[in-house]
Amino acid sequence: MTALSAGMTREQAAELLAAHNKDPFHIEHGETVEQTMRYFAREYDPENEEFWGIVGLLHDLDWEEHDDEPEKHTLYAAPLIEEAGGTPELIRAIQSHTSDYNTDLPKPELQMEKILFATEELTGLIGAAIVMRPSKSVMDFNVKSLKKKYKDKRFAAGVSREVIASGADMLGWELDELFARTIEAMQSFAPDRDTFVEPE
Repeated sequence: MTALSAGMTREQAAELLAAHNKDPFHIEHGETVEQTMRYFAREYDPENEEFWGIVGLLHDLDWEEHDDEPEKHTLYAAPLIEEAGGTPELIRAIQSHTSDYNTDLPKPELQMEKILFATEELTGLIGAAIVMRPSKSVMDFNVKSLKKKYKDKRFAAGVSREVIASGADMLGWELDELFARTIEAMQSFAPDRDTFVEPE
């Protein structure tokens, strides 16, 4: 496996994210995708776990400031990442997850990019489903419950089912496999092994 350099530390990436995102939900989404990416990196590319994690953390860097221009999502992020010392491969990996919005952007090629594409929206759907559960916990969540929410287009309507299905296809995984593995990833780092929701 090739060693990949992000050009910045995890701490610097977190500072960059916080500088451009004030909504705690967006910070939490970045951290959730970061930990999901790290989980898969340990299986597929352990030497580059830090890189996979930083890609996940910064994947939506410019969304809060430019959510009214989805087709330009990640284009605003590129100069911000570059200015902070980020490498071309970091920018490329991040931009690949919005190639469905903007066909000029690179399509996912590396396993890391395919996993980001497939799991990023899915972690949002899982998070939204968990909040509705009595336990508010991912630890007792399963594929059957997720499939119900996935099929109900009104639930978390902003989550693109097409992107999730297309991501599974890219990876050569059945949807059920993608669902099961992403739930397992989120269970592996759930705060207190329990909930993603702050107690009231």
